[in-house]
Amino acid sequence: MESIFATTFTQTTFLSPLWPPSNEVSIIANFSHFSFSGRKFAAPFSLKVQKQLAIGHSNGQAINSAKCSATLSDTLSQTSTLADIDWDNLGFGFLPTDYMYVMKCARGESFSKGELKRYGNIEMSPAAGILNYGQGLFEGLKAYRTQDGNIVLFRPEENALRMRAGAERMCMAAPTVEQFLEAVKETVLANERWIPPTGKGSLYIRPLLMGSGSVLGIAPAPEYTFLIYASPVGNYFKEGLAPINLVIETDFHRASPGGTGGVKTIGNYAAVLKAHTAAKAQGYSDVLYLDCVHKKYLEEVSSCNVFVVKDNVISTPAIKGTILPGITRKSIIDIARSLGFEVVEQLVSVDQLLSADEVFCTGTAVVVSPVGSITHKGERTSFGDGKVGRVAQQLHTALTRLQMGIAEDNMDWIVKLK
Repeated sequence: MESIFATTFTQTTFLSPLWPPSNEVSIIANFSHFSFSGRKFAAPFSLKVQKQLAIGHSNGQAINSAKCSATLSDTLSQTSTLADIDWDNLGFGFLPTDYMYVMKCARGESFSKGELKRYGNIEMSPAAGILNYGQGLFEGLKAYRTQDGNIVLFRPEENALRMRAGAERMCMAAPTVEQFLEAVKETVLANERWIPPTGKGSLYIRPLLMGSGSVLGIAPAPEYTFLIYASPVGNYFKEGLAPINLVIETDFHRASPGGTGGVKTIGNYAAVLKAHTAAKAQGYSDVLYLDCVHKKYLEEVSSCNVFVVKDNVISTPAIKGTILPGITRKSIIDIARSLGFEVVEQLVSVDQLLSADEVFCTGTAVVVSPVGSITHKGERTSFGDGKVGRVAQQLHTALTRLQMGIAEDNMDWIVKLK
């Protein structure tokens, strides 16, 4: 007989109740830590959760009271300690964590039921739309552990909105903003022990949206899978907060007008691999791409947006369909303006770039990365004498203090999970 409990969580580790494997426990909860009548639990079980959506919106308040349901398979293990890895030498590489989130729906229908599963391989038809026609999107965001023991997300609603915009362009079903946020929250809390200590890094969260149904002719897939996994990460560039070296690509282009450069589809990143790999082999940190029409205006770096500083003016290429609307980019523009800088979104030429006082890149993975040199047609231009520029340093400090809960969140960008 199914046992039913009503409970409220008070912290964010999951416990496994001592329960017969054949039984199923249903819980109404508001995600944090739970206990049943003071008992201690420590055995595998299957857990179904029905809960009120109470994840923080961009203003930290509840989104709505609509119910959704999630099923947790396999074992949720209790742990109050961090994962046993070298947090002091954490790079930007994949480390598998404990759980992933999976949700499916048929074309023309809506996503409804998600599932937390042990992290592992997924089964997919060889005829899946994602494998044959590249019908897929991804997002990237981070969870941070704050000094007061909280777990926070930075502007996750923006990722949800961007995925929905991309799904419309790619003819895909997409989770609602509320479903996206709840799924991210569940994934983070289930993998809490993998969130680095304060100041050591972050938990990188990777939501994927895929055409998982079988399709032979060119057409939208009949089924879609929304999946989230996570990995603890340190600095994206090995230099950390130190100047990186870019090379301007003149033969290959990242995107074209009318294409998909403005959405976070998987094909955009496969297209940069050839130039990126060649640049890495020559000792560069990354590649800066130009527009494919005039071949003289900046677009973006392989995985981040670019900013150019001249006097008190910060310029960045305008979003016009070929450049990804970065969430960190958007945040830096707002922060810079609040600090008294003039920020201009416009066409930025190579000549303007090479005569700049300072250059830096922004992105979820790279945060704010100062540029130490740019090589164009074999000629190298240096910036800052090998040091971090004043503007990049100021903006990096302001952004990371917000993200890690050190500075007051006057922008209402932080979502607290505990």
